[in-house]
Amino acid sequence: MFTLTTAAMVKTPSPGLTIPFLENGDRLNRYEFERRYNAIPNLKKAELIEGIVYMPAALRFKSHGQPHSWTIVWLGTYEAMTPGVAVGDAPTVRLDIDNEPQPDVVLLILPEAGGQAQLSDDDYVEGAPELIVEIAASSVAIDLHAKKQAYRRNGVKEYIVWQVLDRKISWLYLEKGEYLDLLADSDGIVRSRVFPGLWLAVAELLSGNMSGVLAVLQAGVQSPEHAAFVQKLASK
Repeated sequence: MFTLTTAAMVKTPSPGLTIPFLENGDRLNRYEFERRYNAIPNLKKAELIEGIVYMPAALRFKSHGQPHSWTIVWLGTYEAMTPGVAVGDAPTVRLDIDNEPQPDVVLLILPEAGGQAQLSDDDYVEGAPELIVEIAASSVAIDLHAKKQAYRRNGVKEYIVWQVLDRKISWLYLEKGEYLDLLADSDGIVRSRVFPGLWLAVAELLSGNMSGVLAVLQAGVQSPEHAAFVQKLASK
């Protein structure tokens, strides 16, 4: 077990070997980031974004925890109706040498079903999940700038940022290397371009009306487009 020797160092059982403590704002590559991260047994979340370490503050209930859980319910229901996809709650994602984020939620097509991300031997996501969701209560700057840039460059096909305090959900899709806004239709429903049948009633989610959110999603997974998508995934 590692023990802290000073405020800035972690000592390992090997004599004379020390690992620098991971600190907010450190500039590291992914390999050094993982080495320091793994040397802190109780660390719950730290991210490497464009070569800079970010260690978020404690998370509040209404501005993060509850919206996060609603997102998990929405995407988890889609997963249950769509064999070949998988939802992850705050997994570590190895994007590139300068980026190892821990997104709030990911939805990916499984590798065996033709997805673009892989699961490593040590059980991390490697490469870009098809969809990433970030709950941005107090981190709008990083979520809409540095993270957005890293996700775009690495080919995350759809990116949702829920700006809780502003009561706004931005759903972006990748088109020719740039993120464009995926807009709601006249009924206030946004439909994924990557995951057919993944429909979102934006106003219902913002108000916490999960029965309304799931009713619209249920209509999506009963659509012919969703049936064709499930068949396509199975054929892989």
